[in-house]
Amino acid sequence: MNKIILSCYLALTLIGLTACSGSQSNQAEKIKVPPVSVQLWSVKDVLEKDFKGTLQQIADMGFQGVEFAGNFGEFSNNPEGLKEYLTSLGLKASGAHVGFDSLRGDKLEPTLNFLKILGIDLVIIPMDSRAWSADGVASLTTELTELSNKLAKKNMLIGYHNHDKEFDAYQELTYWDYIAKNTPQNVLLQLDVGWVNYADKDAVEFVERYAGRTLTTHLKIRNYHGKNRTPQGASPILGEDQYDWARLIKTQAKVGGTRWLVLEQEEYPDGLSSMQAVKKSKLGLDKIISTL
Repeated sequence: MNKIILSCYLALTLIGLTACSGSQSNQAEKIKVPPVSVQLWSVKDVLEKDFKGTLQQIADMGFQGVEFAGNFGEFSNNPEGLKEYLTSLGLKASGAHVGFDSLRGDKLEPTLNFLKILGIDLVIIPMDSRAWSADGVASLTTELTELSNKLAKKNMLIGYHNHDKEFDAYQELTYWDYIAKNTPQNVLLQLDVGWVNYADKDAVEFVERYAGRTLTTHLKIRNYHGKNRTPQGASPILGEDQYDWARLIKTQAKVGGTRWLVLEQEEYPDGLSSMQAVKKSKLGLDKIISTL
């Protein structure tokens, strides 16, 4: 009888240890998902009509931040007031898209001071045609490097945002690789996943290749004209596509140094308004994140 009791006890103990081990393993695999922002270009039509009301709706959707793209509404000369309003909504400024023209000469200091007061330390160049030009890409990387040194004095970072052409072949790799390899580590690389997929490249590969530099990422589906990864007619709503967003987000959390996931919506299917499409993609992204 004692042997039977001992055997049962050992079996139960073993089961308990296995369950405990499994629990610890699951906890170890759990990742810290970065907060979610929205690129305000996604809702530029309603933002122009009702700046404050649009931000209120964005907050109501559960976003934690907003990324600016040149429109500061009635706060264009009042960064303190805008920061206060964002705070009242529970929002933060995750970054801003700013063209080179606003970061040159006499415009540099006023631009940076405005953004700094607003709480922005990630300043991202949205596009520059030199980025896919054999005659211009070296000039681009030089300017990004110079700006990185200037912004560092204010504890700010400069970055660059891709479209598809940055992934054209160049010097045995791509223009994106050239930009990454010829700028310092503190130049952030904002991947726009929609455009990466449109170019038929793997965003995860670039997050891993340039670890710690994907501080902010645009989560977007770009499918017009049709490419291998985003066939024409596919839904532009996050979660309604076949892309493995979970794999990407896990990689960003582990090696990307990612501070913000930035949802961007540029296609509005089935007669949806820009706000409706953003809300639907946010719900899709929330569902994906809940599985991580």
